[in-house]
Amino acid sequence: MNLIQLGWPQATAAIAAFAPLSAAGFRLGRIAQEHRGRYQVYTPEGEWPAVLTGQLRHSTERLEDFPTVGDWVALRSPDPDGPALIHHCLPRFSQFVRKVAGQQTAGQVVAANVNTLLLMVGLDGDFNLRRIERYLVMAWDSGATPVLVLNKADCSADPAQAVAAVAAIAPGVAIHAISAATGVGLDALAPYLQPGQTIALVGSSGVGKSTLTNQLLRRPQQATQAVRSGDSRGRHTTTHRELMPLPDGALLIDTPGMREMQLWVAPDATSDGLEDTFPDVEALAAQCKFRDCQHQAEPGCAVQAALAAGDLSPQRWASYDKLQREQQWLVRRQDGQAAANTKRRWKQITQTLRQKHRDRGGT
Repeated sequence: MNLIQLGWPQATAAIAAFAPLSAAGFRLGRIAQEHRGRYQVYTPEGEWPAVLTGQLRHSTERLEDFPTVGDWVALRSPDPDGPALIHHCLPRFSQFVRKVAGQQTAGQVVAANVNTLLLMVGLDGDFNLRRIERYLVMAWDSGATPVLVLNKADCSADPAQAVAAVAAIAPGVAIHAISAATGVGLDALAPYLQPGQTIALVGSSGVGKSTLTNQLLRRPQQATQAVRSGDSRGRHTTTHRELMPLPDGALLIDTPGMREMQLWVAPDATSDGLEDTFPDVEALAAQCKFRDCQHQAEPGCAVQAALAAGDLSPQRWASYDKLQREQQWLVRRQDGQAAANTKRRWKQITQTLRQKHRDRGGT
């Protein structure tokens, strides 16, 4: 594929960053797959296996800054008997990030340089409006355009009612009810599948991402499994992320199902996903009498007045409050982690300088 087919014109920041690297003899590629530190990279010369240089690996401090699927990279051509070497990861114009599972305070980039995020939800027993709000906060934070895809419309008694319920909590977001299994409604996704555009499928296990991927590829590439009958929860069938060219010219990143989707707050974020997802709540909060209103029992609280009048549902307010507290907790953790990392770095620098001084015969 050429650079236009790979989506290069979309990556304006990467284009500027690559200019001096190109003059220095580096080649350009886009990461298609990642498997435990080994990569497959699309280039105009073909698909190459690749690894990171030791310098890039050791100089990259944050987990989310390591190259991932969808990234543009500067690399050296492979030797006849070895992989290509990735020297630089170029700036991203979007990145969908979640906090890694467990106690570690770090972000995991699920997909990079994505134009449109197709957030898939199943219209079956696993349908959950609060989960959709969480996905939307993360999607707006990513810099990509979120689109809600309500799959399994053939399993729903009233798909129109589900669309209306989702529309009430997703202002400004396009919503499409489809059936990936039967192909019904797939024509509505055509505007997002333009040549050179990158889309990513994100959602829980069992929502039908692999089935939709096969439909868009027009071939049965991804394995699929039935969901559990008791709760409509899915089993992991996609085990890795992969950037795949579609027949229409778009590029698709299919991602494994995510049972745990914790928020992540990027230190250099330029948007606020919470504000974009809950503009109604943010507007009410701005009308409170006191700027530091906690929206509990303060006089003149517009949020509590809206709850009492029925203009704001308790479930939506509880979701907003929970996600806001989660963000605040995460920012405190990140600040503490950053301070600890800085202290550790200076300690290592001091130890290195002292060792060099001793090696030179100093006291």
